[in-house]
Amino acid sequence: MTPPPTIEEYPIRAVDLIRYGDTDRQGHVNNAVFATFFETGRVSFLFEPSILPEGTMLVIARLVIDFRAELTWPGQVEIGTRVEGISNRSFTLSQAIFHNGKCAATSESTIVLIDERTRRSTPLSGQLVNALGQWTKPK
Repeated sequence: MTPPPTIEEYPIRAVDLIRYGDTDRQGHVNNAVFATFFETGRVSFLFEPSILPEGTMLVIARLVIDFRAELTWPGQVEIGTRVEGISNRSFTLSQAIFHNGKCAATSESTIVLIDERTRRSTPLSGQLVNALGQWTKPK
């Protein structure tokens, strides 16, 4: 596994609360909750304000999570997000969850733009590509 990232590598940030109900019998945050934390980071970035063309929506085509450290209650997490790549009909986000400055998990997700009526993928608009481009990882 690669060395853990730092929060400074992610220009988009969101915060979420670790809830007691997120824990399992061992007192760890359940692995499914990590996906929910990553969702918090994605949604806060992609839907406020909406950067989507009218009549379209985003769906996740791929989600990979690498667990790096346990999380326990109580506390909060900081979710870092950046755009890793942009293609014709999709884009890739890289994310990381931090707790007390330590990286607990990393994620990569592929997001596809689809037409709400046909439910099929559609090319990313120039406006969406430009909006995403400002958050792309520098080369």
